[in-house]
Amino acid sequence: MKALIILLLWSILLVLCAPLALLVLILWPVIWLLSIPFKIIAIAAEALLALVRSILFLPAKILGYRECH
Repeated sequence: MKALIILLLWSILLVLCAPLALLVLILWPVIWLLSIPFKIIAIAAEALLALVRSILFLPAKILGYRECH
C-alpha cells in the first residue's frame, strides 16, 4: 500500500512539474522585460541618494575632514 501511494504521488509530481517548468520557461523573458523599468528607477534613486550624500558632506570635505578607518 505504501509503494502505491509513493507511485501515485510521484505521478502527480511528474504531471504537475512538467507544465510548471514549461510555463516558467515561457514566462521568464516576459517577467524580465517587465522588471526593466524598476531596475532603471532603482539606478536613478541610487544616483539621487549619492548626489544628496555628496552635497551633505561637501562642507566637511572643504574643511578637510578625513574619515578614520
